[in-house]
Amino acid sequence: MDTAAQGKIIDILRVMQMIPHRYPFLMVDRVVAVVPDISAVGVKNVSSNEPYFQGHFPTRPIMPGVLIIEAMAQTAAVLVVETLGEQAEGKLVYFMSIDSARFRKPVVPGDRLLLNVFKERNRGNVWKFRAEAKVEDTLVADATYTAMIMER
Repeated sequence: MDTAAQGKIIDILRVMQMIPHRYPFLMVDRVVAVVPDISAVGVKNVSSNEPYFQGHFPTRPIMPGVLIIEAMAQTAAVLVVETLGEQAEGKLVYFMSIDSARFRKPVVPGDRLLLNVFKERNRGNVWKFRAEAKVEDTLVADATYTAMIMER
């Protein structure tokens, strides 16, 4: 999905109302486009201040791939809440599976990570997504994952 696509923009304050994650584990700074029940584009501005850079790796900081996957999942959680409405706010999204994850290029401080998430299907409280993470126009990671939406 192109960031210029039509859809609603969701700022960080609204993201924090929609999903329960907080610093240092909130991995989405804003959602620049969301089309309920279809797709969303999240943004993560990767800063040198991120706590994981102290150990991954101090002389060549690289964002851990699992956190890129987490950022994609948090963007998907915003899509779920936007689709289901207020009754879904604050619910937890648990990974059930992560398939075909590929990490194609390192993500480093100063990068702006675009998180393109596409709903493939849902049945009840189980949702399946396909996601891509890009820096500028370069694909840096992609995966397909299944998640279950649960009460806190």
